[in-house]
Amino acid sequence: MDDRSLAGELATAAGELLLDIRANSGLTGRALGDEGDRRSNDFLLARLATDRPDDAVLSEESTDDKARLISPRVWIVDPVDGTREYGAVDESGEGRRDWAVHVALWSSTGGGTLIAGAVALPALGITYVDDETPVAPTEGLADVPRGDAPRVVVSGSRPPAFSQAVADAIGGEVVQMGSAGAKAMAVVRGEADAYVHAGGQYEWDSAAPVAVAQAKGLWCSRIDGSPLVYNQDDTYLPDLVICRPELRDAIIAVTSSEPTPTSESR
Repeated sequence: MDDRSLAGELATAAGELLLDIRANSGLTGRALGDEGDRRSNDFLLARLATDRPDDAVLSEESTDDKARLISPRVWIVDPVDGTREYGAVDESGEGRRDWAVHVALWSSTGGGTLIAGAVALPALGITYVDDETPVAPTEGLADVPRGDAPRVVVSGSRPPAFSQAVADAIGGEVVQMGSAGAKAMAVVRGEADAYVHAGGQYEWDSAAPVAVAQAKGLWCSRIDGSPLVYNQDDTYLPDLVICRPELRDAIIAVTSSEPTPTSESR
């Protein structure tokens, strides 16, 4: 199985496991999130140990083995992206949809690049991989149908201070949503036109979403327009822009005027 197919299979299977845990464990809230994180992580690590035993792994839910820094291939995974959303219910009493599973592969060859990635949206029963297959505009992640104005999705808990300025720059509106993967896929799916973040993230929050978004032709960078680089000693990668390429200049003109977060600002 090639790397892209493996990433997609692992993200999908972990998502199915998480849905089963949510439906049958009897847990809710933080206890459900903790159980999901643990079991999804165990599953992903076991499969990667079997299917790619020579590769390193960086996971949010595991101790960071610095041997990855000299490994030519590193899987970067987030077993549950949006643990809070996974453990919560929406206003209708149903489980929330805006959470994800991330599986990405970073290669150090040629200075380093993402060579595979998959984002599963388990509650919607779909997984996106880093291929060039077009994604038809669709809805299901945002709480309300979109109108004619461009949408900028941001974190509901840590929206960047420049959120409204970005929306104004493209004549759009701000929409809050859950996990990083859900927000990124909202842009891939055409439910939104841009995703901006500056409230602090780590490599596992954005690696797989960026791999998928770039493959679909979207612009991805830090808020100052510089490239996103992975498998660093410090895994803090605090800010992100994913947008339709024609909106890049207008958005970066706003976001690049903001101080770029550093590890010291945590």
